[in-house]
Formats: sequence, C-alpha cells, structure tokens
Amino acid sequence: MNTTEETSIAEPKKAVYTARAHTTGGREGGASRTSDGRLDVKLAIPGSTGAGTNPEQLFAVGWSACFLTNIKMAAGKMKVKLPEDAAVDAEVDLCMGDDGYSLQARLNVSLPGLESKVSQALVDAAHHGCPYSKATRGNINVTTNLV
Repeated sequence: MNTTEETSIAEPKKAVYTARAHTTGGREGGASRTSDGRLDVKLAIPGSTGAGTNPEQLFAVGWSACFLTNIKMAAGKMKVKLPEDAAVDAEVDLCMGDDGYSLQARLNVSLPGLESKVSQALVDAAHHGCPYSKATRGNINVTTNLV
C-alpha cells in the first residue's frame, strides 16, 4: 500500500539523492541495512549494554556530518579558512513527556582559532542551510553552541 503524507510544500522538488534502508525488528534486537550495503547495523535500545546502535545515534551522526559540511560551504562563500580540526558534536536526546516520545538536540561546534563573531556567522549560515536543521526547525528544540 502506498501512502503519501500531504505537506505545506507547494511543489515537489527534484531529488538529487535517495537513501534507501531496510529495517527489521525495530529498536530492540533489530537490524538495518542500506540498499548499497555500505551501512549494515544491529539495533539496540538507547542506553542498553548490548551490541548495536540506535536511531538517535544515527541521527546525530548524520546531522553533525551534514552540519559540518554546511559550515565548510559557508566558509567558502565568506572566504574564511577553517581550522583543520573543525568539528561538530551532536547530542540528540530521546525525551518522554505527556504527549509521548520526542527529540531535542544540541549542536556543539568547535572552530578553534576563529574569532567568535566569524564562528557565529558560520554556525548561523550552516543552521540555515543544513537539510537536517531545516527538517527539525519548528519541530524540536535545537540549540547551537560554540565550544
């Protein structure tokens, strides 16, 4: 059965890449594998001691990588040389409230050697352009921090 969720976006956009993953079993003892086989992981409940990762960790990895790429793109446009050890540490919390589970996140950005005003401009530009940031904007609490 095919279902399409209606959104407020007026026109479909041209996809430049489609990630495909197949998951069985869910969080507890499940497994996920991408169609190209490059990612093949066992799943585990957050905080458990068993082998495997969880969706929150995978989301944090994807978001931090995408965010750092957007910092690099912004630096190129602003003609700023980024330090070799520029890094983004993403923290994604799985929360429980009256309305059930939700997420919140912190993006901790390290740009050693850059002036704080320049670093903040890069973070702001990245947060504006990063697809993960766009997808979460207005949906979950997100904090960006220069560290």
